[in-house]
Amino acid sequence: MSYQPIENYGIIGNMHTTALVGLNGSIDWFCFPRHDSPSVFAALLDSEKGGHFQIAPCVESVKHKQFYYPGTNVLVTRFLSPCGVGEVIDFMPVGASDSGDRWLIRYVRMIRCSMRFRLECYPAFNYVRDQHETKLTSGGACFISPTLSLGLVTEIPLEQDDQGVWAEFDLEAGQTVVFGLREIEPDAGCGLSLLKSEAIKLFESTVLYWRHWLSQCNYKGRWREIVERSALVLKLLTYEPTGAIIAAPTFGLPEEIGGERNWDYRYTWIRDAAFTLYGLLRIGFTEEATQFMNWLEHRCYKIKPNGPLQLAYGIDGRQNLDEEILKHLSGYRDSYPVRIGNAAYDQLQLDIYGELMDAVYLYNKYGAPISYKLWTHLQQLLNWVCDNWQREDEGIWEPRDGRKQVVYSKLMCWVALDRGLRLADKRSFPADRDRWLKVRDQIYQEIMTKGWNEERGAFVQHYDSDALDASSLIMPLVFFLAPNDPQMLATLDAINCPPEAGGLVSNGLVYRYSPGMSSDGLSGKEGTFNLCTFWLVEAMTRAGRVDPARLEQARLMFEEMLSYANHLGLYAEETGASGEALGNFPQAFTHLSLISAAWNLNKALGEID
Repeated sequence: MSYQPIENYGIIGNMHTTALVGLNGSIDWFCFPRHDSPSVFAALLDSEKGGHFQIAPCVESVKHKQFYYPGTNVLVTRFLSPCGVGEVIDFMPVGASDSGDRWLIRYVRMIRCSMRFRLECYPAFNYVRDQHETKLTSGGACFISPTLSLGLVTEIPLEQDDQGVWAEFDLEAGQTVVFGLREIEPDAGCGLSLLKSEAIKLFESTVLYWRHWLSQCNYKGRWREIVERSALVLKLLTYEPTGAIIAAPTFGLPEEIGGERNWDYRYTWIRDAAFTLYGLLRIGFTEEATQFMNWLEHRCYKIKPNGPLQLAYGIDGRQNLDEEILKHLSGYRDSYPVRIGNAAYDQLQLDIYGELMDAVYLYNKYGAPISYKLWTHLQQLLNWVCDNWQREDEGIWEPRDGRKQVVYSKLMCWVALDRGLRLADKRSFPADRDRWLKVRDQIYQEIMTKGWNEERGAFVQHYDSDALDASSLIMPLVFFLAPNDPQMLATLDAINCPPEAGGLVSNGLVYRYSPGMSSDGLSGKEGTFNLCTFWLVEAMTRAGRVDPARLEQARLMFEEMLSYANHLGLYAEETGASGEALGNFPQAFTHLSLISAAWNLNKALGEID
């Protein structure tokens, strides 16, 4: 079995976990029962032994199509061959009131003529570290491992081999067959059942759930379809029990084929908070914003003794995200090492306080008033920022070559104090206003002097540097500078040049910092960062409100960027030199920045209020 390109996958899920389904009908990624649980199928990271669950035609000459039922996260993979047309409908049930089981259901149906299918269900438990026992039953099969046991339910007779089970079966036009996978108790036997009628009811309730949920979306602009798909992706990346939202459902997918930049994104970053709340509130999803705000609030109640928050947490709030290398996995297209955990969680990244305070400020403004109890903890954090903002830190991009005076970190310390002052005045909260105001203004003046490079005519990555950084594009978005401020426009123009001319933009796609000019302690290269492209669109959009030429350029860049989504409207973290998806997939931050850019571009074009 060969590797499928990252962009060949669609995602399904149930707000507890997700699975990635390839165009070839193979589930090559599935962590169960939670987003951050060990993998069961991981052929995406090791095509030989990673494990997969494939249903596909036996014939070789077949065309593949994949799409979602409109307005849902129910995925259809259609096979077209000279023999006929068949399809696999994949979903995880949600919205069913009478079933607590967490099924992964694969509903196969023949549309025209006849076709022979082959099924392979080859689990590889605990990141391919645990052996399992396979037991055939009259209604399917059971897979028993030391850490997890799963049952596969079907009316199709199965055959057993060393890896799991397989079967070949024929379907005529109008015939259907159902496969259901769920957790079982290993000591309770393998008695399982899932009637076809039950599966159809679960399918119908799941479709209704997603369509009802999406009806809350109040975005009615010209890019409605892609914005709604982004919202549906973000919902899948939530963890319902706590309200946390993960950065991506995968780990180990490379930022460069064959490179070492392979991280675990199945956690929740404080940095994403403001962008998440802004995106959700802007398009009408107040319940999800409230749940995520509750998660953030609980992190503020459990700060470390020395004051600062962590930059990332587990979806259940756990603080230890120790990094480990899975040496037995070859990695996606031999991109090694494959890491789980994320050692960056213990870095000092001062920018997270600005993103946290911006999130709280936005929620208090557009969601619901925050409590006084939360305010008392925020005061402690703001006082800590006053004491520590001048320290060097690792910064937003989490390099592994030491700390610097990162301009973006200083910017977000300014945001933290600015939003704290605004919130205190808005709610008449007690606050050390004089101190916060003095430090806020001190930060502003230092950024304007030390963060600005006169030779480059732009804001740069860190003090005493001449390297550009796409994070500077955030300045007008957080109201640090007016979007048409001469220094902001100069920075925009400097960034919006090709790398060979010292800029960050390659044919409309944006690198996060100057290739070859910025050290991050890692070998190899990387692709353009999709969220940075949307940041540039939004910065140009805001500047374009007084400059029609920039606004038109922003619109064209946005629409060109939409063409880099995969066939389902999904984005990985990066786009490679050949237009391929790179990095973990799909990435929440990219879809959040898409929503924000679309909304503000529509507003600037006068198409929405």
